[in-house]
Amino acid sequence: MNAIRVKICGITSVADAQIAVKAGADAIGLVFYAPSPRAVSIEQAREIAASVGPFVTVVGLFVNAEESYVREVLANVALHVLQFHGDESREFCEQFQRPYMKAIRMRPELDVAQAIAEYRSAAAILLDAYRPGVPGGTGETFDWQRVPLQAARPIVLAGGLTPENVALAVQSTQVYGVDVSGGVESAPSKKDVHKIEEFIHNAKHA
Repeated sequence: MNAIRVKICGITSVADAQIAVKAGADAIGLVFYAPSPRAVSIEQAREIAASVGPFVTVVGLFVNAEESYVREVLANVALHVLQFHGDESREFCEQFQRPYMKAIRMRPELDVAQAIAEYRSAAAILLDAYRPGVPGGTGETFDWQRVPLQAARPIVLAGGLTPENVALAVQSTQVYGVDVSGGVESAPSKKDVHKIEEFIHNAKHA
């Protein structure tokens, strides 16, 4: 079985980025969505992205952003992957000529296989918990039995993951990667070094 990949999302400082990298994170996430407590400016993001070295994937998260804003970020921040967390169409996601992940919120009535098929050009599909009106970061899990074991695209699991439950999540779903933000924080937007270390260790040794 391939080793699980771990993304630490909602990084807001160079210090937290360094903590994640030192602990073994495969990727970090930068949030370009103003309502989020973890949102970063282009200037902050540029500094953080430049600090992690060439072998850590830097992901930029957007929620129903204007095309012009995505392009402005790309012109100023060294992002490797785009993550779209809103209602973006496949055509919108594809136009930036960059690998992208499409987040799909697990509504009760959702046909997961069909939703994944709609974004056949995605580098990966991120499955997140659903709460009406909230694009992500709910801190809630969903029924992991709904994660397809034979998906058309690599699956990244998000939603309510913590150091305590990530090993079970990995064992239950056999996903490509896991994504965590609030589950490794001491306060909103402030990462906890011990939680990050424990989360990555438990994920990769599941």
